[in-house]
Amino acid sequence: MNGPGYRTAHLDELERFDGEAVTIPVRIPLGIGSFGINAYAGREVGGQVIEDHDELGAGAGHHEELYFVLKGRARFVVDGDEVDAPPGTLVFVPDPATRRAATAAEPDTTVLVLGGTRGEAFEPSPWESWLGALPFYTAKDYEGATAIMAAALEKHPDNPNVLYNLACCEALAGRRVDALAHLIRSAELDPRVPGWASGDSDLDSIRDEDGFPTPPDS
Repeated sequence: MNGPGYRTAHLDELERFDGEAVTIPVRIPLGIGSFGINAYAGREVGGQVIEDHDELGAGAGHHEELYFVLKGRARFVVDGDEVDAPPGTLVFVPDPATRRAATAAEPDTTVLVLGGTRGEAFEPSPWESWLGALPFYTAKDYEGATAIMAAALEKHPDNPNVLYNLACCEALAGRRVDALAHLIRSAELDPRVPGWASGDSDLDSIRDEDGFPTPPDS
């Protein structure tokens, strides 16, 4: 329900996207612009809820982050320390350089994540542009997904994460020349890209093209 001065949503009714964890976009569908907020869920015990990461990578926003366990039970590992997190637990990670991850200790564990950069106006992380493209991608509207990622590249020029996701959308949309160029540029900027590309079926249409990035040991 929405009114002239507010919007409402129920977490269970928001669109969900399956991956290693279930991603539940919150910020974009509610139109929040002053802080970052999304939710993630693990489907089964031991499944990923929060990927192992820090906030310094190319796709990250260098945010401090607050994790709130909504339901289930999460097992966090923060800077090597294990944290048992039943519902209602808050885990605050102020340093963007700190590694953090969480797995589900119970089925359907769901964690809400809030983030921002201290002392600065909020800017979404570059990777979050992919959440804007996902509804188009899942609907197989690859031109629509490409348009979202192309706009993200204008905002985050030479960002390898954005370039990679743009290349995937372009390859699926039949824009093979653009896809290969953006993929090659992404690989030049991030040595992990050849590994990502090696198993990514989104890129199958350009896999045999000259210059397609391949891992060093392949």
